[in-house]
Amino acid sequence: MHKIIKEVLEELNKHGYQAYLVGGFVRDTLLGIKSYDVDICTSALPKEVHAIFNMHSNNYGGANMTIGNYNFDITTFRKESNYKNRKPEKIEYIDDLKTDLLRRDFTINTIVMDKYGKVIDLLNGIEDLNNRLIKMVGNPSKRIEEDPLRILRAIRFATILDFQIDGKLVEAIKEKKTLINNLSKTRVREELDKILCNENFKKGLNLLKDLGIAEVIGISWDEINYIDDLMGMWSQIKFTNIPFTNNEKSNIIKITEVVNSGNVTSETLFKYGLYINTVAGMILNIDAKKINILYKKIPIKDKSDIDIKGNEIIELLNILPGKIVSDIYDELTTEILKGNLKNKKKFIKKFLLARK
Repeated sequence: MHKIIKEVLEELNKHGYQAYLVGGFVRDTLLGIKSYDVDICTSALPKEVHAIFNMHSNNYGGANMTIGNYNFDITTFRKESNYKNRKPEKIEYIDDLKTDLLRRDFTINTIVMDKYGKVIDLLNGIEDLNNRLIKMVGNPSKRIEEDPLRILRAIRFATILDFQIDGKLVEAIKEKKTLINNLSKTRVREELDKILCNENFKKGLNLLKDLGIAEVIGISWDEINYIDDLMGMWSQIKFTNIPFTNNEKSNIIKITEVVNSGNVTSETLFKYGLYINTVAGMILNIDAKKINILYKKIPIKDKSDIDIKGNEIIELLNILPGKIVSDIYDELTTEILKGNLKNKKKFIKKFLLARK
């Protein structure tokens, strides 16, 4: 345990409070996974935690702070009830660790660790961790009704950790899957992003399909090549009602267009730029070095690079301003990129006069 983490626990203990590491940090530590997000549960009330560490409160009555590379989230032991819109309407601060753990989602996230590194396992989370099993704390159907996001979290953990989902939880997910429609589209996308960013994404997609979740969410796919770019992953998925920014939508469309063309060329590099073509190239299994070399070789990167101005074209061809000038620039762009025309004014003029 890093001394920074130990010192935070000791500070709470020094003031007479229980304090334990809990959740993902403990789980990942036991699995040998490095983590910098540290959850601590404590018997100290929020106002007492704030006073000890001079921290900012979060939306759940806890407190957050960053020390070195570690992000701490400290919450008071609590009992939650009367869930509405995924949030408990009633929160009761308590002084009992086990009761606090019973409100958590999966058993593998209920294992705690004290300042000495001693593991305390009150809900048999170690057994499920060793069996590589995602098991819900309490009644799976009821817990999903409280918060349908737990469906996607279960699939996400199964994907990232390469675990199996407990049979009772599988049945509850199938039974309650339409509750996902009650979630915000943004939260749904956040979970899907985490699945798609993982190299084990196929397991997650298979779970989404087999459990009927993909149909509820409105996503489908054929073959997907894993690449280290989120928009590149999304460009290989058919979706409806998934929220993206305008820039993200534009990038997905452009990547898809290059992929559908089947190759990265001077024309696609000119039209879409290096980033879009590099991502599309990864999907098409085209070496990024080759794409970079080709990009450096193309004689123009933008129409403004063409060595003749619009007014010069108008004067040379004795034409009126208008769409015809734009069409001429399009033709010049194509010929230059194909290597049929040198990007020099004298050659361009000769070409235009010959075409007149």
